[in-house]
Amino acid sequence: MDLDIARQRLHDEHLALHELLLRSAHTRADEQSDQGELGDWSDSEESLTSQEEDDAVADGLRHRLISVHGALDRLEAGTYGRSLRSGDVIPDERLEADPAAELTAQEAAL
Repeated sequence: MDLDIARQRLHDEHLALHELLLRSAHTRADEQSDQGELGDWSDSEESLTSQEEDDAVADGLRHRLISVHGALDRLEAGTYGRSLRSGDVIPDERLEADPAAELTAQEAAL
């Protein structure tokens, strides 16, 4: 995969992930402030489930952001496109599907 294209795709994803995390944090803050208002008769169990789902989504976004940062670091170090486990070349098709891929498809399947 062309390194400039990989860098641009990773940079774009980095920005998008940051935006999603910021929106998630703002939405969560708004929901928490709304819960404290008088007259709110919402089901607390439903609220907790929604909060847990939001937390899981935010955790997934943070995990992906860490992967993107790692890929950007590998680009700078000159090791991008090689498996972190074996050092084998990660095929272009895999990097095109996931520019932050850390392992070959075979290694990831294990």
